[in-house]
Amino acid sequence: MLSLLAGPVTKLAGDLIDNLFETDQEKANAKAKLIKLEQEGKLKAAEVQLSAIIAEAKSSDPWTSRARPSFLYLIYAVITLCFVGGILGIWWPEHVTQAATNIQAMLAAVPDALWTLFGAGYLGYTGARSWDKRSQDKMKGAIQER
Repeated sequence: MLSLLAGPVTKLAGDLIDNLFETDQEKANAKAKLIKLEQEGKLKAAEVQLSAIIAEAKSSDPWTSRARPSFLYLIYAVITLCFVGGILGIWWPEHVTQAATNIQAMLAAVPDALWTLFGAGYLGYTGARSWDKRSQDKMKGAIQER
């Protein structure tokens, strides 16, 4: 919530600085301090988010720390089995054709909304992990600078 207000508050503070200080040097110093405070606030928010992620990863509950990756591993296994079935079809085409028909019927029974949810979850998870890793690298750099 506070991050949503940061932009407008910073702009308002910048306008206020322009009106309060007379020399360009005083204005530049005040704006530099404002930018530093804003960056420290963003760093603190990122540290809070990172601490929640780390606590989840260190959890002794396997469902908490491994549920999302395990789901992805399951999907990878299904994809791998599809390729294996295609290769087995070389020697037992009628059996593989019947299995493929059965699997197709079972997958068609899954509602479209569930497929959409899976896609959003998969993309959301991979995107969040990428963002998390980038923000961790930035935080490590910021902490090392201190």
